[in-house]
Amino acid sequence: MSNEAILQKPADAVVTHGDHREGNGHSEHHHKETFISKYVFSMDHKMIAKQFLITGIIWAIIGGLFSVLFRLQLGYPNDSFPILETLLGKWAKGGKIQPEFYYALVTMHGTVLVFFVLTAGLSGTFANFLIPLQIGARDMASPFMNMLSYWFFWAASVVMISSLFVETGPASGGWTSYPPLSALGGASEGSKTGMDLWLISMALFVVSSLLGGLNYISTILNMRTKGMSMTRVPLTIWALFFTAVLGVLSFPVLLSGFILLLFDRHGGTSFYLSDIYLASTQQALPNEGGSAILYQHLFWFLGHPEVYIILLPAMGMVSEIMSVNSRKPIFGYMAMIGSLFAITILAFLVWAHHMFVSGLNPFLGSVFVLLTLLIAVPSAIKVFNWLTTLWRGNIRFTPAMLFSIGFVSLFISGGLTGIFLGNSTLDIHLHDTYFVVAHFHIVMGVASFFGLFAGVYHWFPKMYGRYLNNTMAYLHFWVTLIGAYLIFWPMHYEGLAGMPRRYMDFSQWVSFNQFGDLNRFISIVSIIVFAVQLLFVFNFFYSIFKGRRVTTSNPWDSNTLEWTTPIRPGHGNWPGEIPEVHRWPYDYGKDGREFIPQTEPVGAQETAH
Repeated sequence: MSNEAILQKPADAVVTHGDHREGNGHSEHHHKETFISKYVFSMDHKMIAKQFLITGIIWAIIGGLFSVLFRLQLGYPNDSFPILETLLGKWAKGGKIQPEFYYALVTMHGTVLVFFVLTAGLSGTFANFLIPLQIGARDMASPFMNMLSYWFFWAASVVMISSLFVETGPASGGWTSYPPLSALGGASEGSKTGMDLWLISMALFVVSSLLGGLNYISTILNMRTKGMSMTRVPLTIWALFFTAVLGVLSFPVLLSGFILLLFDRHGGTSFYLSDIYLASTQQALPNEGGSAILYQHLFWFLGHPEVYIILLPAMGMVSEIMSVNSRKPIFGYMAMIGSLFAITILAFLVWAHHMFVSGLNPFLGSVFVLLTLLIAVPSAIKVFNWLTTLWRGNIRFTPAMLFSIGFVSLFISGGLTGIFLGNSTLDIHLHDTYFVVAHFHIVMGVASFFGLFAGVYHWFPKMYGRYLNNTMAYLHFWVTLIGAYLIFWPMHYEGLAGMPRRYMDFSQWVSFNQFGDLNRFISIVSIIVFAVQLLFVFNFFYSIFKGRRVTTSNPWDSNTLEWTTPIRPGHGNWPGEIPEVHRWPYDYGKDGREFIPQTEPVGAQETAH
């Protein structure tokens, strides 16, 4: 039922929507809620957002721990750590990580952080939490489907976790799982049961993403409150809308790639296999006619939109937080929407820049070079508009604002190195070196994490009715920002020297053992940065129960609708009628007033924005 229909009901009417009733100025459920119905199988979008967030935090700790383990190996390749054998058993005999397990660690680290943290944890949390609150809706278009999206993600998590405990170990084909390594069970230990579990987990994850994405699109298009035209929605909503479109159009292609891979593994097909000779069994396989390059096309058709599935929500939240804390209107609102749209279109047209060294036709390569360089234009527009929003603003350096500014810094410095990799000629030298690791960790990994942290610090008071501890937050920001640059900036120089990624020991290479001290330095900083993330986790869970209580419904003096709800909104969000919207969300510093909420009618003498 539309929000307009809800608004037109008499005050004592009861409107059935999902699993709750709206009437008499409050939300009333059909039956008394139990712990299970409220906290486990909840259909309240806010609770589902918290489920995504907390599951994402748990995964981030696991994924970060994987990186600490393999950084120990890279920093101290000739040393042994008895504690590793205690933790990992046969995978770290004598306190040294075994070669087959090293690649499994790299594989699981990439998979967990790209998909389970920065896709599900970021989009799942903030799309669920913010869309109904910022557009003026009681809940998602389909609360039940929304609940299913989380539980498919949970099922994917259980399957992925279980792969860590099988005898042959987790998947070890890289986070991209290229065939033939992933298509042949006999290729390595990590190509056996662990790979099957990886594929099943990722298939469940794709179903979760599709259920969520369809729900987000439907809610934004159909459930905006009265007066909330598409040109009045916050940039956060635009970013989450385009993110959902990217996911709905690209994830099915990845799912098809995984299904074909399972057929090759267990059905005797040859979609990706041809002319394979197994040295371990001294025999040639009968597979003919397949192409491993086909899998690369299917994977990267999702893989590059995936970069923006991760980045766009962060971009939207950073735009919102910067405007609120600069006390200025966002600069170039329509240009920001246009650049989001351009990024969404171009994200589907650049996937083969990951494949310049795969035998791609050089002319086709030049087309993808052009399209790759073109995508820098809307990105540059966004950067210009963020910097112009900050320019001469009355800036409040809240933790959320600092992480937003840090996001812009990382997006600029990491994005510039993408111009190098987008050039097919340079990429021949830089491909599969530490330059690539440095580039995508800064621009996609760390930058998106900064967007995630900014969102948590900004909307935590609305999520839990309490504030996070600011002292811990500032320490978290400065150590993470400085540490991120100290970890990944030196890797560019290693990559320029040709140092290949995915190798576990460079100490025996005359060309690369000169970087031994640098690798130790990077490893030490990695451990420090991981430790400060645990400080954030402590701050998060401690503040849920013991944080300073929020005493005002609009602590940041913001204009958007979520701050018109009670401090701890119930299921249904607004106790009475949903507010009507009269203006865009960025009327800050206008006509002598610091902020003007969207719900305030436009005055007769008011200047146009």
